[in-house]
Amino acid sequence: MRTGVDLGGTKIEAVVVDDTGRVVVKQRIATPKGKYDATVASIASLVEAVEAKAGGGGDVLGIGVPGSPSPSTGLMRNCNSTALNGKRLGEDLQRAIGREVRMANDANCMALSEAFDGAGAGASSVFGIILGTGVGGGVVVENNLVVGANGVAGEWGHIPLPWPRSDELQCQPCWCGRHGCLETWLSGPAIETQWIQAGGQAMKATEIARLHPDSQFMQRWIDRLARATALVINMLDPEVIVVGGGLNAISAIYHDVPARWPDFVFSDAITTKLVPAMHGDSSGVLGAARL
Repeated sequence: MRTGVDLGGTKIEAVVVDDTGRVVVKQRIATPKGKYDATVASIASLVEAVEAKAGGGGDVLGIGVPGSPSPSTGLMRNCNSTALNGKRLGEDLQRAIGREVRMANDANCMALSEAFDGAGAGASSVFGIILGTGVGGGVVVENNLVVGANGVAGEWGHIPLPWPRSDELQCQPCWCGRHGCLETWLSGPAIETQWIQAGGQAMKATEIARLHPDSQFMQRWIDRLARATALVINMLDPEVIVVGGGLNAISAIYHDVPARWPDFVFSDAITTKLVPAMHGDSSGVLGAARL
């Protein structure tokens, strides 16, 4: 059996799967927001709980995190859950759990899971994107996770919006310290903030999409997503782009975005498929178990 953990900004999920990939036990708890030591302790206790229920676990713990460890220092970096940044999360978890910990970005874990036996199964190349509280990405080629020389392959959420319109040149600051990152245009909080700025009433991003699917506001968001994914195709040319995260429930993504690709993709024909994650919001934790 294998054990995986998905550490998110609002919840921690742990799963034990058997050698066929069947989920034996799965459990979620709330993340102690902004409290690093409590987060480490919560992960350790959750792992102990699910493995007790499953009657065992793996010799190695896989964990997906909202950022990544630096390959040079081992310190966490690029985490939108900023309490993790600068910490030796892998080492602290190994001490707390008493075994090896393998760690990867949560978007990488989602991409790995979906490429292996999800919506991208059978494809030689998969780009997995997360559209939720944050925006991230991961690259899988022939069922192998591509981490990159600097450990940042697929960090799609922190590149600028491509082909900006004239009214998109005023960029919002991003938590990473830069301006105009895709996360500031495409994430759930970005949609909600921009909706209020446009005169709308406060509501969740998925509600805005459900109640106002044909509005100019949502069409602009679709257009931005089309440009952003077209850039991925021009750079990586994946067979499949899998969409995870809470915003993947917006059904217009899967027909309206590809319809706009010909304006931006540097090809006369586009065969890349854009599909929702098959494993839903458990893709990350299942990918972590495969680490």
